[in-house]
Amino acid sequence: MTAEPGARATFLVDGALTWAPALEHPDLLAPSTLAHLRRWAELDVSAADRVLVTEIDPGLADTAALTEAYGLPPAASANCVLVAGRREGDERVAAAVVRATTRADVNNAVKRLLDVRKASFLPMDRATADSGMEYGGITPLGLPGAYRVLVDARVTVDDPEAGGDVVIGSGLRRSKLALPGSLLGRAPGVEVVEGLALA
Repeated sequence: MTAEPGARATFLVDGALTWAPALEHPDLLAPSTLAHLRRWAELDVSAADRVLVTEIDPGLADTAALTEAYGLPPAASANCVLVAGRREGDERVAAAVVRATTRADVNNAVKRLLDVRKASFLPMDRATADSGMEYGGITPLGLPGAYRVLVDARVTVDDPEAGGDVVIGSGLRRSKLALPGSLLGRAPGVEVVEGLALA
């Protein structure tokens, strides 16, 4: 897909959802996500304009349902999973963000990056309690400061099917964020990782 530099993906302009600057709709953001976006916009003004939000049916928050209901390209969504492991009694937690057409390489890449013997997904109740976000809406923007935020390099470059934008959680089930993958790769605290995802 070729597009003018800075152009938004087709699914944002001509799709079934209505998108608007996220900071203009704080009610559609988890409190920690809103705080993160406000801090980010102070550092990078483009975040205020380029991070968009849309309201969705909360029953369609899961990626497969969202993609089908709203006609999104499968590769447009980026999933965020929380993973933890221990080393010498010290717990290490990371968010792994990968395109929905791939899956996080928890047993190799994430485990190696956390430098732990075993890595596993955080239980749902722990993930929501620690993040202050709703299950199905967990986003890399606004997670606890002790968490590492790992983003697969493929999320940050244009996808032939989806273009340059990616859809991620807002912290709530009733809305989603969209932003250029390249911008997500520059978000505060983000580490871009080659090979974080498996096809």
